[in-house]
Amino acid sequence: MCNSVCKLFPAYLTPKEISSLEMVFVMFSLSTQNISEESYFSCVHLLFTAKCVDIALSSCTDVAYTQMVYPNFLDQKSREVIEYSSEYLLISVLHNLLQGECNPDLRLLGCSVLAPQCEKDKVIKPCRHVCENLKKNCLPAFDAIDMAWPYFLDCDRFFAGEEEGCFDPLAKLRGEVDAEEDLPSDLPATFIQFKHHSYSQMVSTLKKTASRCSHIATTYSIGRSFEGKDLFVIEFSTKPGHHELLKPEFKYIGNMHGNEVVGKELLIYLAQYLCSEYLLGNPRIQALINSTRIHLLPSLNPDGYELAAEEGAGYNGWVIGRQTAQNLDLNRNFPDLTSEAYRRAGIRGARLDHIPIPQSYWWGKVAPETKAVMKWLRSIPFVLSASLHGGELVVTYPYDYSRHPLEEKMFSPTPDEKVFKMLAKAYADAHPVISDRSELRCGGNFVKRGGIINGAEWYSFTGGMADFNYLHTNCFEVTVEVGCEKFPLEEELFTIWHENKGALLNYMEMVHRGIKGIVSDKFGNPIKNARISVRGIQHDVTTAADGDYWRLLPPGTFIISAQAPGYSRVMKRVTIPTRMKQAGRVDFVLRPAEAWPSKLLRRSMEDAYNPQDPLELFDPHAQHGQAEARGGSAAGREKPWWWSYFSSLDLHKPLWLLKQR
Repeated sequence: MCNSVCKLFPAYLTPKEISSLEMVFVMFSLSTQNISEESYFSCVHLLFTAKCVDIALSSCTDVAYTQMVYPNFLDQKSREVIEYSSEYLLISVLHNLLQGECNPDLRLLGCSVLAPQCEKDKVIKPCRHVCENLKKNCLPAFDAIDMAWPYFLDCDRFFAGEEEGCFDPLAKLRGEVDAEEDLPSDLPATFIQFKHHSYSQMVSTLKKTASRCSHIATTYSIGRSFEGKDLFVIEFSTKPGHHELLKPEFKYIGNMHGNEVVGKELLIYLAQYLCSEYLLGNPRIQALINSTRIHLLPSLNPDGYELAAEEGAGYNGWVIGRQTAQNLDLNRNFPDLTSEAYRRAGIRGARLDHIPIPQSYWWGKVAPETKAVMKWLRSIPFVLSASLHGGELVVTYPYDYSRHPLEEKMFSPTPDEKVFKMLAKAYADAHPVISDRSELRCGGNFVKRGGIINGAEWYSFTGGMADFNYLHTNCFEVTVEVGCEKFPLEEELFTIWHENKGALLNYMEMVHRGIKGIVSDKFGNPIKNARISVRGIQHDVTTAADGDYWRLLPPGTFIISAQAPGYSRVMKRVTIPTRMKQAGRVDFVLRPAEAWPSKLLRRSMEDAYNPQDPLELFDPHAQHGQAEARGGSAAGREKPWWWSYFSSLDLHKPLWLLKQR
């Protein structure tokens, strides 16, 4: 009843702003709803006689505003009453009940009701459309644990329309709060501000860049961090948002370790540079974007970055902010497929590619950031990638895990050792400091190796992202340590950018080395997941949905074959000249086979993605994927398993969370 009354006036009006005509309308509305005048004025007391106070609720201190009002929308009149309520307990434990799904979105939405925003002694209601969108996305997660949607998140009762002056309680998660400061309007189009960007400033800069170059750029999110921040990507292509036939896909990832910030800033600068130079007609940049689909993910670990940023620039710590909010090192959190590759290497005919994720991997703690990357890798046929780190000045390449687990420093090459060395050198040779022969500088230990090293030979670790890229997908990835300082001072960023700009561009252009083509049947229909093999290299790539493929190779002569279940193998001899810098076109037309070898068919089926595996079910945008995988129905039980969370409430247990049978 109270909430029906409160909806009769916009949430931002004061009594002086209400006309007599509006009062007549309200009194008529009250009579039609059988609501007394006494009840009405009790209900609107909150809206029209509010007194703002600082927020002191521990679960709501990170909202985008600083003051609230008592009583709140649930008529809870003090901090103590709120903190001992079942509603407050629920928003405090939802991240555990839903295993991180839809959080912190749900908690922030709940805070907007339990701790209403107050400005200048006026209460501002949260927006109804935000509540409706979140309910649509998150209701399946509640269904999966047999929990009813909380009554205090009723979008009609406690929320307002945009025309009523509402606020978005989730704006902070999308980087819409504390955005980048406005710059003078007379700055040149090529201006880049060499500074450290907060999360919201990063998002603002990426969106402004994409808007400025909307015909070749767009932004999107691959998922959410544990604390709910979008993992933003800016993409450059002649057809943003779409894969184009025979156009290779490239990605850069920065800030995997939150305290290693240089890669993040470099990718923000790179995005602005690509946009500006394309508009200015730079032939190198135009050729690159016209022939390549480029994805830049500046910050894979925005939660860790916030912790590191609290220490400030110049702090060169090795621990604070490195890991995620779940205390996970993302570069140790991917499936260990390298051990399986070593096991397979001794089996004749076994392939060291597209190795499936073992079920045992999901028994451990897997970060939502890690799942988002794995889902991203499955959705786009990436060809080449680099992850930008900090703390040294060197380029490393797979494998990162030693052939013998007890050996911490052991040369452990992939079947594509020559390709990886070519790729690593492309970055190192174009970097003026890495290519400097002085051993007294940062990274001087690697001078005799040309500024590159096999990862496991430097130091061995398991669960790395580069090994996963190579062994689970078609993508080749190296790791670039871009400097000995993890969090340098702002005045150093301009120099760092100019040292890395040429290397960043040179490495992207390497996506066009080797061969590319289309695999089709005799009628011209594309064949998806056909295998492209290179004699002497125990690692295949597969065709994308349109039948196109890319195979990175060094100069030389190779025997290339294409095969697919139900078709005969086709082989071709290919020579790649030393000076050739564009991928050679090699197409294959496969004809039906009279009998497909059962051994090859079995191998193909073994390595196929399981459509029911947890990654296929995972929603990277923190909606309901993991909850679906968990199951957790309470059918047949007297009370659901989560009921014990509320055992301390005695007489105030949340019966409203129990589903009606």
